[in-house]
Amino acid sequence: MTRTQKKVRVLFEALQNSPKQLFPGEGGRLNVSHAPGVYVIYDPRGHVVHVGATPHGKRGLAQRLRNHLHGASSFVEQHLNGKGSRLRRGYSFRCLAVRNGKLRAYLEAYAIGSLCPAHIGLGASRTRLS
Repeated sequence: MTRTQKKVRVLFEALQNSPKQLFPGEGGRLNVSHAPGVYVIYDPRGHVVHVGATPHGKRGLAQRLRNHLHGASSFVEQHLNGKGSRLRRGYSFRCLAVRNGKLRAYLEAYAIGSLCPAHIGLGASRTRLS
């Protein structure tokens, strides 16, 4: 195993062990880092529905998760019928700040492969593999 692969595994464990936070209710605010990073979104039953990263944006994780809340993502468009406010009803997330762009991309790919989310951001809805 290469040094990079080991780093990605350590980052994945850190992501999995980060605190799970509920999306805020109506009028509530997200308390998330403005750093770039990787995040995992869970449905109200605790199933992974989306893994994403912040390749762009000046406000990193906070901006991307707010985008989801406001319906500005393919995930919300396809998984929640464009209604980002549905995230406020029991959906939760974990996130990890990762400033290194290459490690962030590797971590996102590793998390997608490991967690098999319902939606992977390819512009089409995906179903969970059995």
